[in-house]
Amino acid sequence: MATLLVLGPLWLISCKEGISGKSQILFALVFTTRYLDLFTNFISVYNTVMKVVFLLCAYVTVYMIYGKFRKTFDSENDTFRLEFLLVPVIGLSFLENYSFTPLEILWTFSIYLESVAILPQLFMISKTGEAETITTHYLFFLGLYRALYLANWIRRYQTENFYDQIAVVSGVVQTIFYCDFFYLYVTKVLKGKKLSLPMPI
Repeated sequence: MATLLVLGPLWLISCKEGISGKSQILFALVFTTRYLDLFTNFISVYNTVMKVVFLLCAYVTVYMIYGKFRKTFDSENDTFRLEFLLVPVIGLSFLENYSFTPLEILWTFSIYLESVAILPQLFMISKTGEAETITTHYLFFLGLYRALYLANWIRRYQTENFYDQIAVVSGVVQTIFYCDFFYLYVTKVLKGKKLSLPMPI
């Protein structure tokens, strides 16, 4: 499921389906700041390879949107101001973290940023008034990926007594942002209708 987070947009043959380049930039930043431990902590070959794959896919996606497919990219509607997300997330990362060290603050930043990285995409859909079917499927699986993370955290708490407050709260916030979308997806997209989304913020 998690692989869909970065591979989803690569299914497209152009950007005319309404993918937000700004959301993809934020996801690339999420993975970059989260996987800095590649240089300090070796866990396994599999773990290292998957982190590198995530990073490569994230940046290839950004390149495809702003490079190869820039002529079909809807920049007029992808206008969410990223500083409205980055400034509070940076501030919160310094205020609420587990350890006041550079890597820990950057990891915390990645968790907080991921919870709001989808907002430019939702804003773009609300601005255009509708979304192509392939885009709605991509967003549905992004939301499902986060919902499954919540289920995983519940299971880990029950079986291992493990609880990561920062990750859980951020995951809940992100899932809440998807609630309206999930409702519209079930009531419209699954019935063959086009999706329109109310203004998220």
